[in-house]
Amino acid sequence: MEKVVLKGFVIVPDDDLEIVLSELPSHIENTISENGCLIFEVNQDIINPNKLNFYEEFVNKSAFQRHQQRVANSKWGLVAKNCERHYEVGDI
Repeated sequence: MEKVVLKGFVIVPDDDLEIVLSELPSHIENTISENGCLIFEVNQDIINPNKLNFYEEFVNKSAFQRHQQRVANSKWGLVAKNCERHYEVGDI
């Protein structure tokens, strides 16, 4: 099976920035510990602090789907629900 890669960014509303940034380390830690996660990188943009750049790799589509399901039901999913998402997802 092919790896799944997600790359892109989210724009965090001003009102949510503090809580999103405070929950981000837990989100990163939880994701890195998921079975099937190869790479999970999130960086706050140096020009726009409301922009978080994401790069993710998972071993296959099933691992990526499990990740998406976990996130939807997590605290991160709740605090980041108002973020504007700009992602590309593909296989490599």
